[in-house]
Amino acid sequence: MNMIALHKFNIFLLLALLPAIIPAWAAEAPAAKADDPPVKIIEKNPAREVGYHVGDVLSRTITLKVNDQYTLLPTSLPIPGNQKRYRNKEQGIELYASNLSESHKNGQNVYTLELSYQVFTSSIVAKPAALPPEFVKFTGNGKLFQVRIPSWNFRISPLAVYGSVNISKDMSPLRGPLLISDHRQHQVLYGAFAILGLSLLGLLYILGNHAWLPRMGGPFSKAYRQLRKARPDANKLEAAVNHLHQAFKQACGQSVFSAEEILQIKPAFAPLADDIARFFLLSRAIFFDHAKQNVPPNPHAWLRQLARRCRDIERGMK
Repeated sequence: MNMIALHKFNIFLLLALLPAIIPAWAAEAPAAKADDPPVKIIEKNPAREVGYHVGDVLSRTITLKVNDQYTLLPTSLPIPGNQKRYRNKEQGIELYASNLSESHKNGQNVYTLELSYQVFTSSIVAKPAALPPEFVKFTGNGKLFQVRIPSWNFRISPLAVYGSVNISKDMSPLRGPLLISDHRQHQVLYGAFAILGLSLLGLLYILGNHAWLPRMGGPFSKAYRQLRKARPDANKLEAAVNHLHQAFKQACGQSVFSAEEILQIKPAFAPLADDIARFFLLSRAIFFDHAKQNVPPNPHAWLRQLARRCRDIERGMK
């Protein structure tokens, strides 16, 4: 029974001391009246809550929306240079600047209050602090009422760390996760994808048989497609040679009958001069000399290879 009585006494003592623990500015807030007009308060506080040092400026934007029958009293705005005190001690947070802008929208007066505070205190350890609450007054319809802008808590960091720091014991929930930037890796990955795309496009340009890209639908590309589809039949050898004759004619813009004529019109075919001369010998052997003494052992494969090499030169590849 003595332990139960002692526990009840501790609870009673804690409740009795609770008002003294609450910050002084919380006690300054007047009780809201039931008939006070509603004022919508929108806060835009700094993005982080830790890592501030002496001399840093913290800015917050407060938007107040009220019925257009009520207006804000300019004399109630916070005055720059004013320091809030807690238990008659300066907190080291000073109002640096205060700017007000006003607009009217949808039957409401919209007041945007930009407040900037500067830190004038430091400590050897992280120190809790708060941007103090502010009180502004509105008037209208024969009423005068006060609105409390809430405070905002943050932490002031020391300029230097004293002693060793145990990271596992320094994981404050206010700091958030320690993220590693992956911007460099993303740039390397995008560069690799770009190189891969260009490589695949070049491979398609070299090996592609269809006219998907510029200079892919030339006469030798068409002749190569026709030779690839043709069966290696001796009766169709004349048709295969004729496909190449038509390709040379279209490429040169006129009928040609020797390698010298082709090289004069298309000097780019110089690396294939011997093969082109051999092609015309093969053509004469097939169409005029039935002995076919100049026919290679596998004429269809040789003609396809010649057509492919002419196609590569046609596309600008050496």
